[in-house]
Amino acid sequence: MFPLESGELGVVGSWRFVDVLGLEGEALSSVPTPCCAMMLLFPLTQQHESFRQQQANKVTGDSEIYFLKQTVVNSCGTIALLHTVANNKSKMVFDSDSALNKFLDETADMASDDRAKHLEKNQAHDVAAQGQCRPEADNVNLHFIAFVNLNGQLYELDERMDGPVKHGATKDESFITDAASVCREFMDRDQGEVRFSVMALCRS
Repeated sequence: MFPLESGELGVVGSWRFVDVLGLEGEALSSVPTPCCAMMLLFPLTQQHESFRQQQANKVTGDSEIYFLKQTVVNSCGTIALLHTVANNKSKMVFDSDSALNKFLDETADMASDDRAKHLEKNQAHDVAAQGQCRPEADNVNLHFIAFVNLNGQLYELDERMDGPVKHGATKDESFITDAASVCREFMDRDQGEVRFSVMALCRS
């Protein structure tokens, strides 16, 4: 488990990331609830890049979703974490000196490109950094993205794209299953690959 109250992240209470050991059956049902977000780590393969080109026209411009593009080298894990927390901020309480909360407040009304510029000079990147990647596709092996339930819609947030991708309706009770289904699609596109890992943001 990775608790969000660690260090300067400053989320008060019992929200934490837990490893998802499987995307079906008993392994998936063991994920604690409530669960408000998932993070997927996956390999950036040729198959994935080809799929992303086909998916470009599915990007949504929904203004209610907090989205930040990746421009900082080694920041995909940080941005995925920011996406999970920012789009669930109303569920959380922060310490008064939380660098994460300060960054989210400062960037709440910014465009995604301006948020990226703000991240380049902000300490939230240092305190939130977990596993990372590079933004240039030719130099990347692994990449983090996030899934959130916002206003009854399942969003995929990939900071290498121009905006979020909407996967349709979801609800609190089915979010884990719905997000896991999309994660399995990533695995199905890269048969034989084993470099996948999933974490869920849960209160436990």
